[in-house]
Amino acid sequence: MQEHHTVALTDFIEYPPQEMLERSVQFYEQIKRRHSIRQFSDRPVDRQIIENCIKAAGTAPNGANHQPWHFVAIQSAAVKKQVREQAEAHEQGFYAGRAGDEWLTALKPLGTDAHKPYLENAPWLIAIFSQKTMGTDSDKQQNNYYVHESVGIATGFLIQALHHAGLVTLTHTPKPMSFLSKICQRPDNERPFMLLVVGYPATNATLPVHALNKKPLNEILTVM
Repeated sequence: MQEHHTVALTDFIEYPPQEMLERSVQFYEQIKRRHSIRQFSDRPVDRQIIENCIKAAGTAPNGANHQPWHFVAIQSAAVKKQVREQAEAHEQGFYAGRAGDEWLTALKPLGTDAHKPYLENAPWLIAIFSQKTMGTDSDKQQNNYYVHESVGIATGFLIQALHHAGLVTLTHTPKPMSFLSKICQRPDNERPFMLLVVGYPATNATLPVHALNKKPLNEILTVM
């Protein structure tokens, strides 16, 4: 059995209660300015910013510390074009009826459709993959645990890091997403989890009014 080793916690910073309260308010004021954007500028974003944000995502809590994720940062115009073509082909079927009336009705207030120009316009796409097992060698594979929960938390970290850096994002989940595995040349032990569109908002960027309707605290919190 592997031995259990520990090290001292040395980087925790404790704040006075009043400062804690102020910091919690400041964070809320910052994060409530995060919006899903569908009109992106083609202004370039330095690769180091993207890498730093992905490093932040890599610190997320996860099952057994297996870190069951991989991020593919796409800057190539040719690859982004491939992603757009494949995504729009699937989305056309989705909006043509495959999604079902209830789902399509729910999407109407957001004004979405099969046309996804931002997949080419934005300077970066980040394809996020989950790893069912560690390693690609069938004789050396080891199961990962709480994969979807872990990758979901890491994705949340990434979105917040990008927002904190001064960028905007859009989560995109075309159905199916298997084409991303081929385009990004990922191994069989990985599955596409989400596609994140990253960059600056276009000068004419807008927000759906419906998206600004957030549930009040008393609807999302129970204190026991």
